[in-house]
Amino acid sequence: MDFKLQAEDKGSKARAGLITTEHGQIETPIFMPVGTAGTVKAVHQRELKDDIKAEIILGNTYHLYLRPGLEIIEKAGGLHKFNGWDGPLLTDSGGYQVYSLANTRKIKEEGVTFKSHIDGSKHTFTPEYAIDIQRTIGADIIMAFDECTPYPCEYGYARTSMEMTHRWLKRCCDRFDETEGKYGYNQTLFPIVQGSTYKDLRQKSAETIASFGRDGNAIGGLSVGEPHEMLYEHTEIVCDILPKDKPRYLMGVGTPENILECIALGVDMFDCVMPTRNARHGFLFTSEGIINIRNEKWKDDFSSVDPNLEGYVESFYTKAYLRHLTHSKEILAAQICSIHNLTFYLWLVKEARKHIQAGTFIDWKNVMVKKLVTRL
Repeated sequence: MDFKLQAEDKGSKARAGLITTEHGQIETPIFMPVGTAGTVKAVHQRELKDDIKAEIILGNTYHLYLRPGLEIIEKAGGLHKFNGWDGPLLTDSGGYQVYSLANTRKIKEEGVTFKSHIDGSKHTFTPEYAIDIQRTIGADIIMAFDECTPYPCEYGYARTSMEMTHRWLKRCCDRFDETEGKYGYNQTLFPIVQGSTYKDLRQKSAETIASFGRDGNAIGGLSVGEPHEMLYEHTEIVCDILPKDKPRYLMGVGTPENILECIALGVDMFDCVMPTRNARHGFLFTSEGIINIRNEKWKDDFSSVDPNLEGYVESFYTKAYLRHLTHSKEILAAQICSIHNLTFYLWLVKEARKHIQAGTFIDWKNVMVKKLVTRL
């Protein structure tokens, strides 16, 4: 993987760059649609590429490991061949799912033992096995195995967990470096910064992660319930330490407002289930604010959802029609709303990139953030 920094905003720490993988290029800042089980919910691969203009999507190690299983994925020739997506792919390590399975998992130095949410069967992820699994899945960018601490979190636990995550990172790097990809192209490993919401731990973790000299770095353990002010504070602390010549990935973030604020702090890559999850409940993100399409006020509104997205495939549908589909519980409602939200997220980061390159990002961002949080 290669990363070139192409422009920096003079009024903030925002950057525009270009990531090159063997499955294609990614212009940053970028939002990555989440395809948990090998699919972005309710969206075809064709729509992801041609309509939404996604440049990279995610797969989830925990879920793909359980179903369909590694044997099937490897027999298919990797996740690209299995799901038909021929662009760049990123997989998480399963660490966040381990965090979310608090009642059914045990964490030890060796790794994590957990029960499947599908059938209750027991499994163990070690740092080495997490790398092996992601080698088999075949993503272009794979993540180191870590522990994501909850919020709030006691200082002592946060420090102990962070130190174990660092030891796990060494094991991940060793396993990654002594193995090769299975499908004829290179993969890249990103370490993950942890440290909860403690400044000294975040600084220590960022310094440690940077010292491993990998081709990109991620920031984990945020957007887990802490106030937005804490999210921004600790993102800035970490971005100021992580190397400028490598992409920075803020995991699991977030709202359109969060994304613009964190771009201003120096983040390049984002992912979140919010656009598709909210879409399935009728909540739409637009350049003028947030729409609950189920509300009575849209019953006879025959305008498009977002005039700034005119020309995109979803713009052919009116608010009144989407409200009708949603109230009728038509499957098409989830599909159109998901396409809309993802289209908007990709439009937003592409607009941010344009303004970074033009030197007008910070003024544009300040105007946009006020609109993005408005309930229409």
